[in-house]
Amino acid sequence: MAATAYSTALPGGARLPAAGAAAPPSALLLPRRNKLSPLPLRLQDAPRLSLLRVKASSDDSSAASGDELIADLKAKWDAVENKSTVLTYAGGAVVALWLTSVIVGAINSVPLLPKIMELVGLGYTGWFVYRYLLFKESRKELADDIESLKKKIAGTE
Repeated sequence: MAATAYSTALPGGARLPAAGAAAPPSALLLPRRNKLSPLPLRLQDAPRLSLLRVKASSDDSSAASGDELIADLKAKWDAVENKSTVLTYAGGAVVALWLTSVIVGAINSVPLLPKIMELVGLGYTGWFVYRYLLFKESRKELADDIESLKKKIAGTE
């Protein structure tokens, strides 16, 4: 019966009494809060659904681009001369991805090693930012290196 008397739920687990119900003790209306919580939960803090508005459109450009993508992929696949080599490379990439996942899982199970790897990653990230992203000349150098790598991969260099 108590479950039907408190029908309106609030964020945080609190409930408001149903219309016509007797006033319950205040402990049933308030959610539990830890001692670190500075302010009680207020209804004004709840997210407002009226702020989010979604409009429907009849534009089918996403379906057309999907069809264009599939047609483009079919044309590129038909243009490949040595399909077995491509499938071998794709299979090798999947196996390498699986093997990497297994190795990372094994490293993660060693108690102290994940934290050390995290520190190494943070150190490398800091070095990379200092070396390539902090100064204008080094950003230009990085952009040039990326462009030359793109040209090497595409075979235009």
